[in-house]
Amino acid sequence: MNEYFDFNLEPGKLLIKEKYNYKEPEISVIVPFYNDVEYIEQTVNSILNQTYPYFELLIIDDGSKDKKSLDKLEEIKSLDERIKIFHKQNEGLAATRDYGAAKASKKTKYLMFIDSDDLIEKTFLECGYWTLETNKDASWTYSDSIGFDKLTYTWNKWFDSDKMKKVNDLISAAMIRKEDFFEVNGYELKEKKVNEDWNLWLKLIAKGKYPVHMSYYGQWYRRKDSGELVKSKENKKRALEIINNTSKTIKNRVEAIQYPRFDYNYDKIIKDFESIVIPEKNKDEKINLLMIIPWMITGGADKFNLELIKRLDKEKYNVTVITTEININTLRQQFEKYSTVYDLTSFLNQKYWYAFVSYIIQKNNINLIINSNSEVGYSFLPLIKANYSNIPIIDYVHMEEWYNRNGGYSRDSSAVCSVIDKTLTCNKNSRKVLLEKYKRKPDEVETVYIGVDEKEFDPEKYNKDEIKEKYNVPKDKKIIGYICRITEQKRPFLLLEIIKKLHNNDYLFIVAGDGNLLNDMKNKSDAMGISDDIMFLGNIDKIQEIYSMCDITINCSIKEGLSISSYESLAMDVPVISSDVGGQKELINNEVGIIVSCLQDEKEINNYNYKDEEIENYVLAIKDMISNLSKYKGKCRDRVSKNFSLDNMIKNISSIFEKVVEEPSVEKIDNGKELLKQENVCMELITKTFLELKNNYIWKVNNYRNYYSYGENYRLALYKEKMWNFAPYRFIISVLHKLKKSINL
Repeated sequence: MNEYFDFNLEPGKLLIKEKYNYKEPEISVIVPFYNDVEYIEQTVNSILNQTYPYFELLIIDDGSKDKKSLDKLEEIKSLDERIKIFHKQNEGLAATRDYGAAKASKKTKYLMFIDSDDLIEKTFLECGYWTLETNKDASWTYSDSIGFDKLTYTWNKWFDSDKMKKVNDLISAAMIRKEDFFEVNGYELKEKKVNEDWNLWLKLIAKGKYPVHMSYYGQWYRRKDSGELVKSKENKKRALEIINNTSKTIKNRVEAIQYPRFDYNYDKIIKDFESIVIPEKNKDEKINLLMIIPWMITGGADKFNLELIKRLDKEKYNVTVITTEININTLRQQFEKYSTVYDLTSFLNQKYWYAFVSYIIQKNNINLIINSNSEVGYSFLPLIKANYSNIPIIDYVHMEEWYNRNGGYSRDSSAVCSVIDKTLTCNKNSRKVLLEKYKRKPDEVETVYIGVDEKEFDPEKYNKDEIKEKYNVPKDKKIIGYICRITEQKRPFLLLEIIKKLHNNDYLFIVAGDGNLLNDMKNKSDAMGISDDIMFLGNIDKIQEIYSMCDITINCSIKEGLSISSYESLAMDVPVISSDVGGQKELINNEVGIIVSCLQDEKEINNYNYKDEEIENYVLAIKDMISNLSKYKGKCRDRVSKNFSLDNMIKNISSIFEKVVEEPSVEKIDNGKELLKQENVCMELITKTFLELKNNYIWKVNNYRNYYSYGENYRLALYKEKMWNFAPYRFIISVLHKLKKSINL
């Protein structure tokens, strides 16, 4: 939410159009304009940058008199053949939008309204087009939105038609089915400053029409001191009179389609969606990579995915990312810096997911596919290979999990290995498992270590004492870092047993990370009487600062592939104590850390009764390492920079990508052609996967809605704005800041 969102990453700051062969428009984008030279160019850029190109852009000038503004419109008109400018006498926003709708091409299906100072993310039209095409009875679609400029907040509300009679939870930007817009006679208001967009939604609801709510931040609503929202508040009495009159015409409650949702029950998987017009993109010589991943969060596998697309040579690669699991996707903006992102859970019913993947393959001229930790992605691969046999497929296996379907993604990979050109692993032990347990062919499985950016994780950039002061960490204690997701895999309750055994005034454990067990960990530490030995920091954006404070870090996971936090710790010249799992000892030798035997069967991951021997082994390792820190200093960073850098990773993985694209496996191509004869089997694999994941998916739907449905960000932003304009409040805050520095709070 606010803490994860960068409000500086506004769309449309630059014009970056994709090159398509343009056809008849499917969408009419209508932008009312009135003397708004300051923002119109960025708004137009955000529209022209859209990933779905079959639209016309109608800019309706509502009687502007300002010469600069009129000249700007002529300049903008020359940017693109899809832009049309219309001039009319001044009548106000509602009448101008209606005028634009009347000027829309007879061939378009949808009207997209956006004000001349607002913005849309580059996938908004495409996702909106798909969600309305696949929800034929819905009348309009909108997404979660961003408030920006004078007031910043994230806005995400679940649609409620009864609440809409009293409170407008929507902004004006939306894509509307044209026939439904004209059925209610459009905005139909000649008055100005009267909440005309809210009134339109109520008119549609009164006719039994309902929207599709896409659950990603696709719209940016500019908050100004003189915007339409402010003007409507000034004309509040008349605006509410109109709203109340329209609300009285609503006789029945309507239910919106809101994502994420689960509605799949053995429906036929749609292979191609015939009503969708697929854009024809100009072909290039690049490797057009489609990456299928579960989500975009702050885990080790996710960092690999992000670093991969970030560091691939942009002169050689175009990247499209598709995600398949529900999450808040805190890293989405980071992924969008280097790729085009589609979260399938946010705008599509599951039976259409494969059709969208197929559409992306055709539209973006995909010539390489990589699946990384997506169970749904694995179920797609046979059908993809059946229909696109010449496209090579790679997967990356981060670890095998015996507590997860007796193998986890290693099992998924091996089940469909007949269509996978190359499987990459993050450590040699995982490769060995694939060869020995799953009988994979040695030439089809290769280890590529993930690595770390030693330039970003550089201890010379951080002053240990200053960072400790920043986080109020005492300087007289030895600091032990526990930096990870707080989940079952990481065994946080084992750490508590270790801390209890060590309990004295010499050590402070810093826990940095979030996860489903974080609150339980806090509560249990209180019950055990060891909370004074632990500092819980939650998610930290600048994680290097945490490493810089640490004398050592500890990893007591029951399972790892090869922990990203271990790479990072060593790069910061901080030695590591780690359980002997996955490929940890391939990275951590006795010069840079201590490996401790894992004495718990990983199938017992939910058993929190740990053996005294294992607890004692960690305690002894910590005492030994703390007593001999000078033995490790200097060697840790050297080991990473020589053998495990991200530069090496990208060099190795790019070489594999390029070779596979140049020489795709003939055997895999033939296997794909054979699978084409058994398409129904491939489609049933997808059905089976969806239904196996049903309970987990529904649980995530409910949790997602609970997490997002309160709108606290907006209320908090308003509160801060009001308080900051209150002079005594500013004075109190400044005094507190000075006190904090003087008494080291």
